[in-house]
Amino acid sequence: MKNRNNIGYLFVLPYLIHLLVFILFPVAFSFVLIFHKWNIISPMQWIGLTNFEKIFQDKLFFYSLINTITFLLVHIPLQITVALFLAEFLNQKIKFRSFFRAAYFLPVVVSGVVITMLWDSLYAQDTGILNKLLTSIGVGRVPWLTRPEMAMISIAIMATWKNVGLYIVLFLVGLQTVPKYLYEAAEMEGATHWQCFWHITLPMINPTMFMVVILSTIGGFSLFIEPYIMTGGGPLDSTLSAILYIYQQGFYFYHMGYAATLGFVFAAIVLLVLLIQRRFVEREV
Repeated sequence: MKNRNNIGYLFVLPYLIHLLVFILFPVAFSFVLIFHKWNIISPMQWIGLTNFEKIFQDKLFFYSLINTITFLLVHIPLQITVALFLAEFLNQKIKFRSFFRAAYFLPVVVSGVVITMLWDSLYAQDTGILNKLLTSIGVGRVPWLTRPEMAMISIAIMATWKNVGLYIVLFLVGLQTVPKYLYEAAEMEGATHWQCFWHITLPMINPTMFMVVILSTIGGFSLFIEPYIMTGGGPLDSTLSAILYIYQQGFYFYHMGYAATLGFVFAAIVLLVLLIQRRFVEREV
């Protein structure tokens, strides 16, 4: 029995090492950094709560936070609407249903960098396919990534296309748990398809909806690759996300202590938003 227990610890050891090296140590080191000024090269300098005081004077961080929230306000409703519509479509008995399910999920497993570069070429002002299609039907070119008002919306559309496959799968699981006799009873009473969807489907998949909202929120707050590759945070900082700003402070300007402080504050904001969502969304479940 003792040898069997030792073998068990041996199997768990790789995970414990990973947990220690890549999670616990970075978190602990970041907590130390928030009270120091450090540029990687010079020794750490204790500055107390100066980094926190700097945040309240940093308009660019609040601007990046507003940009991230703007992205969420576009991305989450669009993500839920598209994913639920396609899940409802794929839940029907149609030809090549398995093919469509795999095709919609494919962007999820493709590298985010590859997807971003693909959409960057699609959004190109002069050579992009989207603008070529628009000009071919007599519509002018759209400044997808070059106009501040359009840039974040364009990124939200691209992010929805990339992630929608995951949420289609989640909604499909939720839809398939709805008892069919409820629809049969409603149809016998003369309910329309829309009435069945509104009064049966939506209430029954509320737990799935809650999960999708939470995952979409976490994913939206993690926005980094798309603005980093497509716009670099521009134009005029209109796509500067909070994560991208933290990255710039840490690895462009080597303000490691301030970047760590921004990270902790941002994590607290995300946690607060998730708690608020849980309170209001679960109330409907």
